Amino acid sequence: MAKCSFCGGAIEPGAGKMFVRKDGRILYFCSRTCEKQLLKLHRVPRETRWTAEAQKLKRGGQK
Repeated sequence: MAKCSFCGGAIEPGAGKMFVRKDGRILYFCSRTCEKQLLKLHRVPRETRWTAEAQKLKRGGQK
């Protein structure tokens, strides 16, 4: 199973979207929201509250 390149969520087989950049790097997206956040709006996953990466940082900082 692939993981979303933006939010880190699992993508079921046959679902989601695969995007290949000109340099050959492959990005997987679970939804249009994730795709737009990364490609069009150029947002960083660790600064977006609802992503898994941001949740890890939040939990790690509260020790």
